[in-house]
Parts: sequence; structure tokens; C-alpha cells
Amino acid sequence: MLENQKQILIVEDNKVIAQVMQLKLSHDGFEADMAENGEVALERLKNKKYDLILLDLIMPKVNGFELLKKLHELHSNTPKIVMSNLDQEEDIKKVKELGAVELLPKFEITLTGIANYVKNFLS
Repeated sequence: MLENQKQILIVEDNKVIAQVMQLKLSHDGFEADMAENGEVALERLKNKKYDLILLDLIMPKVNGFELLKKLHELHSNTPKIVMSNLDQEEDIKKVKELGAVELLPKFEITLTGIANYVKNFLS
């Protein structure tokens, strides 16, 4: 890990998506860890501080909505960006109320688009 390298936690139950995203973000100069659900993410967050959390909403055990709620209750000020195929107005409103900075629709954003968004957000 480089001294000023930004730390990102990817919370995604689809292993292939998570691994490809981790590779892309690592290639772009970030340190990226993975968690397959909100439960694992909460454990990782106990032991490490992250500059950004990228999370899916639909996951087993602790889903993205529950994770956002727990982080909100813990007064976590780590920025959270949701990546999901849920794009209903009510979902967008709910994730923002729970502290997410943005909801990026998976079906219309590329891996490069996500990486560019992260780069711009963290710069």
C-alpha cells in the first residue's frame, strides 16, 4: 500500500463483478478490498478505515439498505456510492436518506465509468 493511496471497500455479492472492479481500481492506483455482503463489510470496517465504500443493494445476509442504515446509525462519515439495478425514484430517495452520495445504475454504467466516477470523486 502506498502512503497516500486511497482505500476503497467494494461490497458486492457477485464475485466476478467484485474481482473485475477490484482489478480496475487497483490498476488505477487505488487499494481496493472486497466484501461479499454487508455482514462482511461491517467486519472489515471495524479493522480498517476506508476513503470510499462502493456497494450493491441486493445481497444475501445484510443487504445494501441494511448496511447503509447501520453505517448511518454508527455515524460513519465514509462516503458511500451505491451501484445497483434498482433505479426507482423511491430507491434513489431511500439510499440518499441513508447517507449514500450517489446511486449509479449498473445497467447503464461501464466499469471504466465507475472507475472514472471514483477518481473524480476522490480527487
